[in-house]
Amino acid sequence: MSTQAKNSVAVLSGEQAEVLMRRLATWGNTTTIIIHAGCVFEFKGPFPEGTFGEGFYNLDGPVPGFHGHIRLDAIDHIGFQDKLHRGRQSYAFNFQDKDENNIFKVFLGRDEQGDLIAEQVESFKQIQCTLEV
Repeated sequence: MSTQAKNSVAVLSGEQAEVLMRRLATWGNTTTIIIHAGCVFEFKGPFPEGTFGEGFYNLDGPVPGFHGHIRLDAIDHIGFQDKLHRGRQSYAFNFQDKDENNIFKVFLGRDEQGDLIAEQVESFKQIQCTLEV
């Protein structure tokens, strides 16, 4: 099943997380956000490619760069953020657990002028409308 309802909002199933992350790795610059204990950690740059092994999706970005190990079974669903942030439109995929807690978010990238990357916006909206990665 590709979708499910959380609070009456259509979202991607967590089962699609690996496919979405593999696709995000082809999009170029994005911003990945992790919020933990009141702290906000950001990585700006391409979302890294990964491989599945030992129960984790292992991010294998270049060094220096973004690395990590994502427990795919912790991702219950992926929400869509489509709203103004500090006066500018922003879009993000919100990878969440079964209790609606954000595990991490991947925001669409911006160019040197601070404008959203049009191809990413088009792909985001296509996924949002069809709920297919």
